[in-house]
Amino acid sequence: MSVKNIESIMSPGSIAVVGATNRPGSVGLAVFRNILCGGYQGILYPVNPKAKSVQSIKAYPALMDIPDEVDLAVIIVPADAVASVVEEAGKKKVKGVVVITAGFKEGGGHGVELENHLKETASKYGIRMVGPNCLGVINNNESVRMNASFATKMPKTGNIAFISQSGALCTAVLDYAEGRSVGFSKFISFGNKSDVNEIDLLRYLKDDPDTDVILMYLEDITNGREFLETAREIIWDAGKPMLAIKSGRSAEGARAAASHTGSLAGSDNAYDAIFLQSGILRVEGVNELFNYAVGFSQQPIPKGNRIAIITNAGGPGIMATDAAIRHNLKIATLSEKTGQKLKEILPPTASINNPVDVIGDATHERYEASVQHVLMDENVDGVIVILSPQAMTDILETAKIVPRVAQGAEKPLLCSFMGTVDVSSGTKYLAEHNIPNYPFPEAAVRTMASMVRYGDLLKLKKRQVRSMTVERNTAAAIIRQKLTGRDSYYMSEKDANEVLACYGFPVLKSALIRDISRVADAADEIGFPVAMKILSQDIVHKFDAGGVQLKIKTKEKAQEAFETIIENAKKFNPSAKIDGVLMEKMARGGVEVILGAVRDPIFGPICMFGLGGTFVEALKDVTFRLAPMWEVSAEIMIRTIKAYNVLKGVRGAPPSDIDSIKDCLCRLSQMLCDHQEIAELDINPLIVYPEGDGCVVADSRILLKKPVEP
Repeated sequence: MSVKNIESIMSPGSIAVVGATNRPGSVGLAVFRNILCGGYQGILYPVNPKAKSVQSIKAYPALMDIPDEVDLAVIIVPADAVASVVEEAGKKKVKGVVVITAGFKEGGGHGVELENHLKETASKYGIRMVGPNCLGVINNNESVRMNASFATKMPKTGNIAFISQSGALCTAVLDYAEGRSVGFSKFISFGNKSDVNEIDLLRYLKDDPDTDVILMYLEDITNGREFLETAREIIWDAGKPMLAIKSGRSAEGARAAASHTGSLAGSDNAYDAIFLQSGILRVEGVNELFNYAVGFSQQPIPKGNRIAIITNAGGPGIMATDAAIRHNLKIATLSEKTGQKLKEILPPTASINNPVDVIGDATHERYEASVQHVLMDENVDGVIVILSPQAMTDILETAKIVPRVAQGAEKPLLCSFMGTVDVSSGTKYLAEHNIPNYPFPEAAVRTMASMVRYGDLLKLKKRQVRSMTVERNTAAAIIRQKLTGRDSYYMSEKDANEVLACYGFPVLKSALIRDISRVADAADEIGFPVAMKILSQDIVHKFDAGGVQLKIKTKEKAQEAFETIIENAKKFNPSAKIDGVLMEKMARGGVEVILGAVRDPIFGPICMFGLGGTFVEALKDVTFRLAPMWEVSAEIMIRTIKAYNVLKGVRGAPPSDIDSIKDCLCRLSQMLCDHQEIAELDINPLIVYPEGDGCVVADSRILLKKPVEP
């Protein structure tokens, strides 16, 4: 029903513009004129109680006065009057509305009340609503041709859909796209998303036959889990690439946190990881957005990362090569057969290796033969053609050979005809024939790299959530007992380890000591060497309080450590309630990593993995994934941290047991989904041993909170 009603907004058989007017410079006139002059294929009705006609078309005083059915009402009246218009639309059985009027929750105060009332009114009649506070919507389908917006003109037709939370950005994007000869299938500004939101629109675009690529500008996300699942359906099932600009940082990012994970998850890194997990490619700005979009919309996805570069100048070829290496592309090794053919057609001074240098005096025939042979090479997954404008170069003729050679190749071919003015005839021809061109090689390389990353995503086959046998009920009982009579509870390491053990985490043997007389017996039970740590609800970071003693090898040293830890804790926080000292089997050395979790109000449970130890917040070598995560997501988390080479083994050190880390990440994901009370969690460090030897939890903390009732 949701998608069907959005179809009524995007492909209406009839439109009423409420607030249409003849007044020059008004939004009402701009919207009405855009629909009228944009080639709209349906019936258009202006609604204005003070005008007999708008742009020579008979006007109606109100929606109810229109004698026929109305599919869509575009509303441009003062904010205080919008709800009453929607009420009338409901009685008229209008299927959808686009509210362009501003002055709602974006301004706070009274605007919030107005928007709540507007939303209730639309909901009462089952009307789907885009806006308020939006630019409007555009559908370029030939059977619709609707520009229900106050944009300056109808954009060129294309296979790219753009949805945006910002109307102001939309006008700039449309102008920028026109300058780059980029066309759109759908163009939607959804403003305050009081009803129709980005998820609704993505579901609609998933099945839109006119759309092959989806671009987004987002300031926030309505529902993290739904967004993630919808994006996955679009990318893996429908095969449509998605690119996003996400501005702003989460409001939760500034809050104080009890864990390392809590303090790091509020950063923009969490959004980066969520986009990656859903398959969406995040970009930094509009220029990059369209660089990538043109590549995706006009060229096939590469089957691998082996690229070839063809250039008529050495410097740009080197620049492209350096950029390719930086962005994880491989410079393809051309086959012996290709090398022989290039040797036959190129002068002796040319380079037949990759990058192929056809020399500055290259004719279009030389370019054509070189591109053709390289593109056919089975060792090449994609080609970048560079042209530096020189006096002896026929730019237009060279441009003409590119689409001819690329036809039927099923490999991406990107161009960099360098510059602007001198190459304009060639770049115009390339644009007209759907060959992406970039003014400098680095942009072409970054675009190719983004296409390779997308191709790699599509190859992921192990897309399943691993489920393990655990003691869920026992863990739930522990959590319930700790939260009895409390809204939140900070679990000591001892308590946290009990919950972790229920989920199969490798925890160390330990004992809680409340009196020094118990030290010797506890040491006998555990066995030396041991570590000793303060346990207190009021002391979160034990090292900072001098509350940790390591590598204790005798009973005498253990007793001294007990006294020192208690004394340091009292100095650090005289009012702290001290539960005792935890004696724990001292873990042998290994590579230290961190596993963490935080429960975000938008995205729900989020897992963290990274380099562990005391400097985790300073180094920030961490990555995030939403739970429940695919097993392959756990693998990717481990591979993408900068310290991955340490885990693989460096300078003679053996490779670490990466499978045991993956196992712990999957267990963490399951535990978070099973217990909504876990608000934050740190396992830091998780000490990882050589391959086959597993890992061990050396320290842990869990913050519990009672879930908020919906």
